[in-house]
Amino acid sequence: MKVFYSLLLLGCLFLIAGCQNNQENTMVLLDEPIKEINVSRSGGIGDMNQDILFSFHEKQSIKVFEKGIRTAVKQQSDMKGIDPEYDVMVEYDGGLPAHAIHLWLGEEDEESTLMYMVGEGETYLTSSRTTNRLRELLLPQQ
Repeated sequence: MKVFYSLLLLGCLFLIAGCQNNQENTMVLLDEPIKEINVSRSGGIGDMNQDILFSFHEKQSIKVFEKGIRTAVKQQSDMKGIDPEYDVMVEYDGGLPAHAIHLWLGEEDEESTLMYMVGEGETYLTSSRTTNRLRELLLPQQ
């Protein structure tokens, strides 16, 4: 019986360690309802353009951005000297501070790159599926 409990405890510890490791390697947002997602053309790294190009209020559009951000995985990518295409502002209900994120939108079926405006400069990559869905929202005429 002691062996069973020891194995169960060991399994739980591995599960907890795995979950914590995953959180360190993905982007995070507040666990609060998102009111809207605002997108503008980027003015460069470290600068948030306040001239809104798109404002998404629909739940489905918000979910595309939210899932794309939360599932983006930390990857070293050299974006020095390349300005982001878009600035994404995640606005929360209740007047909470917004998350400001830079977006380098990938080509169709390629990954996109995300980076917190304020932070250490780590970059995160989305899946190609997320890129395709973001392209549908940001480039509707194509």
